[in-house]
Amino acid sequence: MRTGHIKYRNMMVQFGLYIITLGLFGVFWFYSTMKELEIANGKEERALLWTFLLIVPIANLFSVWHYASEVGVFTRDKYPGILIFLLWLVFSPVVWLLVQMELNSAAKGTQGSQSATPDPA
Repeated sequence: MRTGHIKYRNMMVQFGLYIITLGLFGVFWFYSTMKELEIANGKEERALLWTFLLIVPIANLFSVWHYASEVGVFTRDKYPGILIFLLWLVFSPVVWLLVQMELNSAAKGTQGSQSATPDPA
């Protein structure tokens, strides 16, 4: 698993951006984190395709399922894909919280040896 490309994101800044942009930041977050998850999982990076499908009715379920599966692989089933998928359907802010905490944890683990600064968004 390659985690050197994962950016630390301040969760309060993200929350503010989500509110200010009336939810559009959520689409950007989906794209950014999907790209990081696919790279970390060693898969072909197709985040743009999955983000496009996210806004297409019915296809969005496949996009969310794929995202949930990537999270499951990334967390080594700490959060199984089916759990993430169901949480997304019931109360998606929980998914944002869980996924961002895992990504931030991975980013902190790799930033210790780098001189990079955290990315606010």
